[in-house]
Amino acid sequence: MTIAPSLDEGAFRAEVRRFLEARLAPRHPDEHLQIMGAGSDDVEQGRAFLATLAEAGLAAPTWPAEYGGIGASAEQNAVIAQELGRFESPDLYPFMVGIGLVGPTLMTHASGEQQARWLPAIRDGSEIWCQLFSEPDAGSDLAGLTARAERDGDTWHVTGSKVWSSRAHYSKWGLLLARSDASVPKHAGITAFALDMTAPGVEVRPLKQMNGDVHFNEVFLDRAPVPDSDRIGAPGEGWRVAITCLTHERNSIGQGWGMVTRSHIVDLARSTGADRDPFRRQQATQLICQLEVNRMTMLRARAAAKSGRPPGPEGSGAKIRNSEFLRDLGRFAIDSLGVGGVARAGGADDEWQTLFLTGPSFSIRGGTDEIQRNILGERVLGLPPEPRVDKDAPFSTRAARG
Repeated sequence: MTIAPSLDEGAFRAEVRRFLEARLAPRHPDEHLQIMGAGSDDVEQGRAFLATLAEAGLAAPTWPAEYGGIGASAEQNAVIAQELGRFESPDLYPFMVGIGLVGPTLMTHASGEQQARWLPAIRDGSEIWCQLFSEPDAGSDLAGLTARAERDGDTWHVTGSKVWSSRAHYSKWGLLLARSDASVPKHAGITAFALDMTAPGVEVRPLKQMNGDVHFNEVFLDRAPVPDSDRIGAPGEGWRVAITCLTHERNSIGQGWGMVTRSHIVDLARSTGADRDPFRRQQATQLICQLEVNRMTMLRARAAAKSGRPPGPEGSGAKIRNSEFLRDLGRFAIDSLGVGGVARAGGADDEWQTLFLTGPSFSIRGGTDEIQRNILGERVLGLPPEPRVDKDAPFSTRAARG
């Protein structure tokens, strides 16, 4: 069955709920906190879950119908997320780069042949994608990347290194940015590719994090071959591809990394006795207020999307607020649990320790908080941009200056 997006909100919600109730197990009221990207890498369980949702076009509901979605609006997508929250679900983080970032980017910039080749496998999770953007010396200044792509007939050879590439160690494809022309300014000489992660010359080295997760990776490229048929967009147009992908990333992250609810906070406070301590009770209240502010801001963003306005800087604000909220929640949990919060015992308290140890990464991944504040300063407050003395200089000249 396919759920019609033309239904009014009440009928649409009823159809979604009816479909999910017939196929999924209900979520237990006191099920543990789930933070995406901090824990399970059970890819097969996630694929089975996506296959179930795909029966009704709900694996990627905002995608157009011709790509296996239902063309859901922002409000309808929110309804689907709310209804899914009532049922047990695996950690879908391994698939989110493909479904939430790469897929929409390919719809904008890829050829029809490329879309037909890649999008179905992204939607059902059979092929996992990663981003190959950041480099050791080009993180915040992404346009300063130095991985180079040299063309030889119908094949490009890419040499360089990437870092912080989520789930690259089991991805089939990577959305790659490489410098194809150093004689032009840095933003103009970048080309985007789809890189087969199993190609010769590709080496992936996982990085173990302090929360125990093996999430990020270093990726080394030694003349890795890329067919020109896997080039996305025209040569030198990679920055436009990158901006599209990063915009989707900010808005995706702005919707939250975890399924945190008011009851999680209240239950934690009651179970640790924090509700009987005036200071801790005030902290819990502040967290609930943060959660509510984030929810109401998301509603405003959805209303803007419904009016036809494309995603804007509100994604940057939401990303900062969610990062702060999750860090504050992790600190509150560890403080409330006391010794039990730092002694890893393999029990229910581990989820809070994992959140606490994952917390610092939230302000870095998906674009640092500093980048998001620059976006808000320039695009919302109208502040002058930071000086960029190398913006119009040929990249080779800039590189020569060190």
